[in-house]
Amino acid sequence: MKKYVGIIALFALVLQSFTSKPNTEDYFITKPNLSEDPVMQQINNGKLVYNKTCVACHQINGAGIPGAFPPLAKSENLNTDLNNSIKQVLVGSKGPKTINGKKYVVPMPKLALSDQQIADVFTYLYANWGNNKAVVKPEMVKAIRKRVL
Repeated sequence: MKKYVGIIALFALVLQSFTSKPNTEDYFITKPNLSEDPVMQQINNGKLVYNKTCVACHQINGAGIPGAFPPLAKSENLNTDLNNSIKQVLVGSKGPKTINGKKYVVPMPKLALSDQQIADVFTYLYANWGNNKAVVKPEMVKAIRKRVL
C-alpha cells in the first residue's frame, strides 16, 4: 500500500512540476461583471482555479486520496485555521500531516498563484463540501504572503 501511495504522490508532484506560473487570464472565463454578486464571482473563479490546480490531488469532490492527499471537504484544519491554510499554499509543506484524525504523507508543493487566485480558490472551498462559508479577500492573502515570504 505504501508503495502505491508513494507512486501516486510522485506522479502528482511530477505533473505539478510541469506547470509554469499560471497566467491570471487563464483562470477567468469572463471579466467580472460589477452587477453580479462579487462573492459568487469569487466562487466561480475559484472553481476554475481549483479544477486547474488542485483537483488532481484533492479530487473533484474535495475528498482527497486516503493516506496521500488530505480532504478539503469538512476539513477541520481548513475550517479552523485559515491563515495556516493560506500559508501552506504559499510555501508548501513537508512531512506528514494529520487532518481530521488521519495521517497524510505526501508533501504539498508551493503554488504559483496570485493573491486574487488564492482568495478565490479558498472562497470556493469554503462555499462547498460542508465547510464554513468564509469569504477570503486578496488583502488577507497579501498580508500572510508578506509575513511568510
